[in-house]
Amino acid sequence: MAHRRHTRTWYPPLVRGARFALALVVVLAGCSSEPIASTPGSGGESNAGTGGSGGASATGGTAGVTTGGVGGAQAGMPATGGASSAGTSGASGAGQAGLAGTGGGAGAPTAGSAGAAGSTAGSGGSAGAAGGPGFDAIEALRAHLAIARDMRPVLVDEPFASVPLTKDQADTAKELLWDEHDALIRETRQAESDQKAITLDGRTLRYDFTTFGTEPATGHSLFISLHGGGEADPSVNDDQWENQKTLYQPEEGMYLAPRAPTNTWNLWHEAHIDPMFARLIENLIVLEGVDSNHVYVMGYSAGGDGVYQLGPRMADSWAAAAMMAGHPNDAKPDSLRNIGFTIHVGGLDTAYDRNLIAAEWGTLLDDLAVADPGGYEHYVEVHEDKPHWMDLEDAVAVPWMAEFTRDPVPKKIVWLQDDVPHERFYWLAVPPEEAQTATRVVAEADGQAIALEVDGIQTLKVRLSDALVDLDQPVTITAGAASLFSGPVSRTIGVIATTLEERGDPALVFSGEVEVTLD
Repeated sequence: MAHRRHTRTWYPPLVRGARFALALVVVLAGCSSEPIASTPGSGGESNAGTGGSGGASATGGTAGVTTGGVGGAQAGMPATGGASSAGTSGASGAGQAGLAGTGGGAGAPTAGSAGAAGSTAGSGGSAGAAGGPGFDAIEALRAHLAIARDMRPVLVDEPFASVPLTKDQADTAKELLWDEHDALIRETRQAESDQKAITLDGRTLRYDFTTFGTEPATGHSLFISLHGGGEADPSVNDDQWENQKTLYQPEEGMYLAPRAPTNTWNLWHEAHIDPMFARLIENLIVLEGVDSNHVYVMGYSAGGDGVYQLGPRMADSWAAAAMMAGHPNDAKPDSLRNIGFTIHVGGLDTAYDRNLIAAEWGTLLDDLAVADPGGYEHYVEVHEDKPHWMDLEDAVAVPWMAEFTRDPVPKKIVWLQDDVPHERFYWLAVPPEEAQTATRVVAEADGQAIALEVDGIQTLKVRLSDALVDLDQPVTITAGAASLFSGPVSRTIGVIATTLEERGDPALVFSGEVEVTLD
């Protein structure tokens, strides 16, 4: 939870008021395909992958896959008329038999990477069908991850991905999938980290950072500090970037100043910024050991404009945000409910009415905090007799922010989409076609009950974990008087993998999901 601090607004007199799974080769009408790097088993055409000590045996097979009826079966499901296919990995090579065609010819297995002995078997093998007695989804996941990445089937399509898990199993699955994610980031993104540059869709975000203080046990904090400038010659924005690199100094943490990819007036709140910052944070969690619950965003002038916008729309990424000398344009504060938000503007900063609008936002945040106790913690200060440049009086924002710790699974969420909509926010998500401007959701969990207020959305995904509800007990979801869902929600590997892949944030991984339809 965020460290709770008193809420106040102060004004001077001037302004007061990896996609995964095994390939299958289907053999038709009694033809047999040549096995790929395999050894024939007794009574069957193919065995586990090259070098395997023998995947789990099917009925009638000895250390090999035997298919004998009409149509073989996969992943432990019995074949029509008899035998079924073997487990998915061997001692030094993973492989899976193809489906047998009519007449009993066997398809070829696909060779895989090193792994333990096969973990799933057909009727008469060592394990049951997915979800059946004796089936171990965690061992199936281990076998899946032992396959070379470019040979894996799509994980969420695998039978084991939808098998209900216990809480301990879900924790183990998360650890296994996080280790795989960690390895993938290190293998594929170390170069861009070394270059301190992220390129997406033809635009490049460069950055530089300095690390302060002793690293906490949970990892360093991250302060992303946005430079000013805007629609000007690139050299102007370059100078602003250089200035921003040393403008503030946190007591602890990585102080990172990015260079905007463009030289436009709205350089920090164009649509390409959000995925770039998401990727930046995802990289730094793995490659620099950043604590994802202590990530902060701040900015001066045009950088402050960006904070007004990015603060709300990426609020589930931040513990707190600090806006200095900027203008909100069309931004709204509703989504700031669960983070700390501070505003600092010079009392004489009259351009674009920055001083007056800062005061108006202070009033808005005051009203929101009163109407919603426990939310909208903020501090607004208009610095008397200071123009656009506040002589670093605004630096008090840095230690103020550092007092906040992100709550990644808050009991209440307010999600108002702006002109750069997102598909996910904390434990809520929408299909891509429903990520639209001006839609609004208020979601609140109370015990096992989740209440929704929804405007402009027909399909909503509610992601759940044991940090939000007890997934060993039934859950209810309502919208007003309407009951949208009532019953148990299973923890599954599929949901864990999906939510980890979406954000690469270990604190925003969920294990259960309910999709509800609203009128």
